[in-house]
Amino acid sequence: MEMRFRRSILIAIILLLATGVYLGVVHPHVSEAGDGIAKVDEIGVVMETIALVTNRHFYQPVSPLKLIKSYVANGTINGMLSEVVEDDYTRYMDPQATEYMLSDTQGSFGGIGIVIGMREGQLTIVSPIKGTPGERAGLRSGDKIMVIDGKETAYMSQNEAVSLMRGPVGEAVTIIIQRGDEDEQLEVQIIRDMIEVDSVSEPKMLDGKIGYVQISSFTDRTAEELTTVLQLLDEQGMEALILDLRFNPGGTLSAAIRVADLFISSGPIVHLEDKDGNRTTYSATRAGTRPQIPMAVLINGGSASGSEIVAGALQDHSIATLIGTDSFGKGLVQSIYPLSNGGSVAITEQVYLTSIGRDINKLGISPDIVVEISEEEEEALYFEEDSPDIQLEKAIEVLLEHLGRGSERGVA
Repeated sequence: MEMRFRRSILIAIILLLATGVYLGVVHPHVSEAGDGIAKVDEIGVVMETIALVTNRHFYQPVSPLKLIKSYVANGTINGMLSEVVEDDYTRYMDPQATEYMLSDTQGSFGGIGIVIGMREGQLTIVSPIKGTPGERAGLRSGDKIMVIDGKETAYMSQNEAVSLMRGPVGEAVTIIIQRGDEDEQLEVQIIRDMIEVDSVSEPKMLDGKIGYVQISSFTDRTAEELTTVLQLLDEQGMEALILDLRFNPGGTLSAAIRVADLFISSGPIVHLEDKDGNRTTYSATRAGTRPQIPMAVLINGGSASGSEIVAGALQDHSIATLIGTDSFGKGLVQSIYPLSNGGSVAITEQVYLTSIGRDINKLGISPDIVVEISEEEEEALYFEEDSPDIQLEKAIEVLLEHLGRGSERGVA
């Protein structure tokens, strides 16, 4: 393995040096920004990326020669990766994107404090975060973001919008919003502050004895946040629990394992397997495991990665009833490698299998009880609109039956 790694590095160096000569001599203008071809001084980062991908990627060997040819043709690292590597999750992140990724996993960053999404092709505020500059500025769920610091958001990606609104604490960002069907647009200037994002929602007690908690992502703080919230529900007399993982795209592997470990006393939680078939198993520990109570987990097509690890483990161990629709089906694990320019490359190195060995990649996890809803209903849930939630209602019904109180809701 070590010899193969060195050989790939050597090949990459030779090819990239040759490309550097080509770009610098045949096309000397490409050292200037904006020509669609990467600068010559990026060659070192390209070399690092190629060496890492050809030796670390989970799938069958990736050809360094194909990568370098693609880089010459596309002029960008991500263009190279998307053309040659058949994997949407192996990607290059520049220094700014790397910083944002790290802040997301830590749960804090400089910004204005709003959750955004795409609605009918338009960047839209899902909800302002309580106690943040965005909420204090009067932003509301459903507000359409039309302009950010003078840049129109038409055709702007969600990631680009996030990068424009995040930034140094104390600096201002100006956004223009459109509210509802009103023609008038509102210009709002907001001073960025340090945003502490809780990945676990405020707890609710439903029907007197059923606790409800939503996890929006898996960060370094999620397990501690969930432990605190569950203790609050315990103090209110919780006898059953609904864990809502809908629209949760995942996060860090360690956070997902720690959350599952709160409910599982022994046995495997998840297995990771590399391209050579080497398997690493993460098992539950008895210490800190909660007493078992009736439990339901809500999932849908937006539940991915870490959400699927938790949902799959709880289903495999018969601890929770899964309700909703099939999950996304992301069964691949990426490792993040830092690069010399401050950026990083995420490389798919392993596939994960649920505790009983199920490979759910591109398949997803099927719920025990399927409750289909329309796209309009799902969108209303995502944007936290006041509308019926039949998946949640079904979870309440199932848990009341477990508690022997189904008749109180007229269950036939």
